[in-house]
Amino acid sequence: MPLGPPKQRAVLALLASRAGEVVGVDNIVDALWDDDLPQTATNAVHTYVAGLRRALEPGRSRREAGAILTSVSGGYCLRMEPEQVDATLFTRRHARARRSRIGGSPDEAVLCYEEALALWRGDAYSGVPGPFAAVERTRLRDLRLTAIEEWAADMLEAGRHAEVVTELSAAVGEEPLREKLRWLLMLTLYRSGRQAHALAVYTETRQLLNQELGIEPGPELRSLHQQILAGHPALRRKGDAAAVRPPRRHAGGAPDLSRPVQLPPLARGFAGRTADLTRLEELLDHERGGYGASTPIAVVDGPAGVGKTAFVLELAHRLLDRFPDGQLYVDLCGTGRQGRPLTASDALEQLLASLGVERSRMPADVAGRTTLYRSLLHGRRMLVVLDEALGADQLRPLIPRGSSCVLATSRQRFSGLAARDGAHVLTMGPLADHDAATLLTSLCGGRLRGQEAAAVRLVRLCGGLPLALRIAAEELSANPAVPLSVIIERFAAACAEHESPPNREAAPVRPVEWESGPGSGRETPTSVQDDRAEARAVVLR
Repeated sequence: MPLGPPKQRAVLALLASRAGEVVGVDNIVDALWDDDLPQTATNAVHTYVAGLRRALEPGRSRREAGAILTSVSGGYCLRMEPEQVDATLFTRRHARARRSRIGGSPDEAVLCYEEALALWRGDAYSGVPGPFAAVERTRLRDLRLTAIEEWAADMLEAGRHAEVVTELSAAVGEEPLREKLRWLLMLTLYRSGRQAHALAVYTETRQLLNQELGIEPGPELRSLHQQILAGHPALRRKGDAAAVRPPRRHAGGAPDLSRPVQLPPLARGFAGRTADLTRLEELLDHERGGYGASTPIAVVDGPAGVGKTAFVLELAHRLLDRFPDGQLYVDLCGTGRQGRPLTASDALEQLLASLGVERSRMPADVAGRTTLYRSLLHGRRMLVVLDEALGADQLRPLIPRGSSCVLATSRQRFSGLAARDGAHVLTMGPLADHDAATLLTSLCGGRLRGQEAAAVRLVRLCGGLPLALRIAAEELSANPAVPLSVIIERFAAACAEHESPPNREAAPVRPVEWESGPGSGRETPTSVQDDRAEARAVVLR
């Protein structure tokens, strides 16, 4: 229900935190304002309470006493059971989980922790102003992270480490300087058979602490680091070799989506580009090393219609066996044809959602989302395809670290990405005549069989661009009653009309859609109102 302005919501938050108790007006004033108190603060509190009463009991007349929010001896009381407040319920379930741990009931403790964490929906006191809300927000956030640490420790003790990685990665992304979380993440990764990734977390932690605070990791982290390097047997547990259980959903995060498969299908009739495909495949294979190596990146640029996306998808499908943890795909809309281009933050939101992170748990800023995204891809061999990138700054936050691989397309040339990030940049041009003729012939339903001269002429009219060739093939297939010579002459006329010079760099012509059939008398071009019109406009540009 609508609860009015922010400070009115702050009054309700304070009263709910002390449900069933009388809270004095002076205490409410102190909770809502810092030292800079307005002279009308007390009157404002009465106004806020009146507004809350209207919201909570809309059918109550002004003369009736409130049954939910009541006035009592200089203060107000919210008449409800404390267990109806999620923050109170969380605190009590957390305390019960701790008692179960001490009492030697680990399974019951894990269940209580999960019930407690399931109450969370984003940040506590989100959008609620005032010093009281600020203190409570910090207190509850710290308590939630403590509950995650204790739950993760119990899960590790039970040998269920594979179920903990996603939750811990999300918590580390939220609170990157909390060493206990990083200690648990390192141990979890190590017990999951990902020793290199556990060591990489330590390296990242050391760098972060040095940069942010000028300190080294604490003794617990340093000791765990040395034990992992030495393969100390004390780090193992008897349940380590057990089968991985299905991931559970916790309110603090989302399930571990084990293998996203998002690549679009391959373009029908792909032809040519064999040397470029082989070269890039070998380069990316050469760069794939253990975790800590630079992330292999390939960016394919070129003009509209040159077949960048089809090429990258062909390359991606060749590489599938090297990246068994799945594929992520994002259309960055860099051309603006599908609306505004995605920002890096938008793209990260889409990627994180694909990795199982609920939107309520995503950091609001780009830096936080980038940290969480890279943490989730720790040690995962994932293929990330980013289509139609607008600029290097849009791409950089989307590049994970280590054993994943990034393939991207763009109309821009990213020389800076090659210089700073070691990306392999390939600029695509038109297809060779033979490959273009092969593509055209394979797509047009046999209309060019035995018509080599006609195929060569169409290839040249289309500038050797795959998109133009596909549109031409569609026109030929869709209009079998129109003589081939007539279609070619119409193409040539359209080319002359658009003043395209007769060379391979010329912009291809706009193909023509035909009406034909009994009684038509002659063929006439019609206006195209579907997606093909947009495709043709792209080709002409």
